[in-house]
Amino acid sequence: MTRSVTVLTNPAAGNGHAPEAAATAVARLRELGVTVTEIEGRDAAEALTLARQAVAAGTDALVAAGGDGLISIAWQALAETGVPLGIIPGGTGNDHARQLHIPVDDPAAAADVIAHGEIATLDLGRAGDRWFGTVLSSGFDSLVTDRANRMRWPRGPMRYNAAMLVELAQLKPIPYRIVLDDQTIELDAAMVTVGNGTSYGGGMLITPNARFDDGLLDVTVVTAGSRLKLIRLFPTVYKGTHVDLDEVQTFRSRKIRLEAPRDGIGGTVITPYADGERLDPLPLDIVAVPNAGRAIVGAPLHGGPGGQ
Repeated sequence: MTRSVTVLTNPAAGNGHAPEAAATAVARLRELGVTVTEIEGRDAAEALTLARQAVAAGTDALVAAGGDGLISIAWQALAETGVPLGIIPGGTGNDHARQLHIPVDDPAAAADVIAHGEIATLDLGRAGDRWFGTVLSSGFDSLVTDRANRMRWPRGPMRYNAAMLVELAQLKPIPYRIVLDDQTIELDAAMVTVGNGTSYGGGMLITPNARFDDGLLDVTVVTAGSRLKLIRLFPTVYKGTHVDLDEVQTFRSRKIRLEAPRDGIGGTVITPYADGERLDPLPLDIVAVPNAGRAIVGAPLHGGPGGQ
């Protein structure tokens, strides 16, 4: 049983629902006899500083009470330390929680997992100096995220739908150079996604066969094509069947280098996102780091679509 945890919170996660979920889970942990220390940063930098201090001081687990953005902060403090990650889901996507078999709509049940769950060792991806647990996106999907982050209306999921429509109207092929362990690929693509886990965006199985324990990253390349083909592709991503389409190529590699023109396409710089967090523009070196992370899980991790 986990005896003591440090709970990292983010009041803004999940459109403000994270504090309620955190309070419910913390109460349940204390009811179970777990000693809880709560920390909250005023911004991402302070949250990371506090998380690193907690790990250095000693804690049985660092628990992220929020979404994948907060978990991203936690990974920066936890990677290669041996201290496990716990999750109280409180975000909008909760892809880490889904892949680690944590209940996403029941914070008390998530607390039960933290107190009594098994600890699994898993690979992490490293993009430049940034650790990530699930997916790194670049191209069309990252351009949509860029635009959505700049928009003030509409709010919620509709903002991303609106951003997608705008980016579709402006879609142009992106000349990529992809350097893998055993080959170099040069092609025009709509997007290139690198997965340590299977999903992003709240369950979109973009790299459906990725595993947390194989020491490799999965790469999904959507080649440049018509807007209509891209529109037709997105519904299949929720089932992971897009990888069977002619316009999709998949690869596996331990190391990956992504390159695209630094001056952008039509004036747009290609900026990747890892676990939903913005990185520096391409080029970017990415590597799988075996056994770099530990996490408290609700069930054994398995490979295959929809799970690890």
